[in-house]
Amino acid sequence: MIELVEWLALVTSLPARNKAARMRLWRSLKVLGCATLRDGVYLLPAKETTDAAMQALAEDVRSAEGSAEVLHIAANGAQDASFRQMFDHSADYGTLIETLRRARLDEKSLRRLQRDFAALVSTDYFPAAAQEQARIALSEFAARLSPDEPRATHSTIRRLVSADFSGRTWATRKHLWVDRMASAWLIRRFIDAHASFLWLDQPADCPANALGFDFDGATFSHAGERVTFEVLAASFGLDANPAISRIGAIVHCLDVGGVPVAAAPGIEAVLAGLRVAAPNDDQLLSEASHVFDGLYQHYLQES
Repeated sequence: MIELVEWLALVTSLPARNKAARMRLWRSLKVLGCATLRDGVYLLPAKETTDAAMQALAEDVRSAEGSAEVLHIAANGAQDASFRQMFDHSADYGTLIETLRRARLDEKSLRRLQRDFAALVSTDYFPAAAQEQARIALSEFAARLSPDEPRATHSTIRRLVSADFSGRTWATRKHLWVDRMASAWLIRRFIDAHASFLWLDQPADCPANALGFDFDGATFSHAGERVTFEVLAASFGLDANPAISRIGAIVHCLDVGGVPVAAAPGIEAVLAGLRVAAPNDDQLLSEASHVFDGLYQHYLQES
């Protein structure tokens, strides 16, 4: 259960003639990442630092012949959820990640993007998966710029060579869904063209000579903030491919949430329809592979 947050509301009024004070207030509110409840009423979660900042703003407004009060609000569950939504930066992190994909690979771009990320983090009062996704994407951008530097991820992902994995048996849980569908497509399309697949009733059924994926204890599964598709891509050096990276963002969004991706709901609907119609997982993978092939070609042309 999410613990309710105490909130601060700054209620202000400034004379219209005092344009300098109004601009100063607007800039300060933006730096703090305040949400606007209505004109003249601004919201922040209550912390020692935010309380001090709000009180300082109130004092500045009063010194400019305005009125200001800082109110403490104990929101109920619905109000608290509504207030938190005003501070959701998932879309902003998504924009940053898209900018990273398109950015020129140089030090100037890296410094600018690091500043943008730091600014987002400074007002991200309720950090979630999207922040960590952006952090990893930024570290990977830096790693491509300086390839000898280690990647800053929660879990170490070893770089592997696809030639060592030719003609293997790969196993995952049956009744495929997006991460397993996409991972199997990636395996056969880019890692092991002669792969054969086993669909398991339960992970314990995985043969010792098979390469398991997307279950606890598998050779390839979730690592840190990455879903299995992203782990496979990183393991075999495919994550630098912008088309695969964009497909990975869709798979991540549909599998565990985080940064929203505009295309994800449509892809989800298509894959769900294929899942209902397919008589078995072999046929489902065959049909889903056409979807991922199409996405890959589309994103490849855009990159």
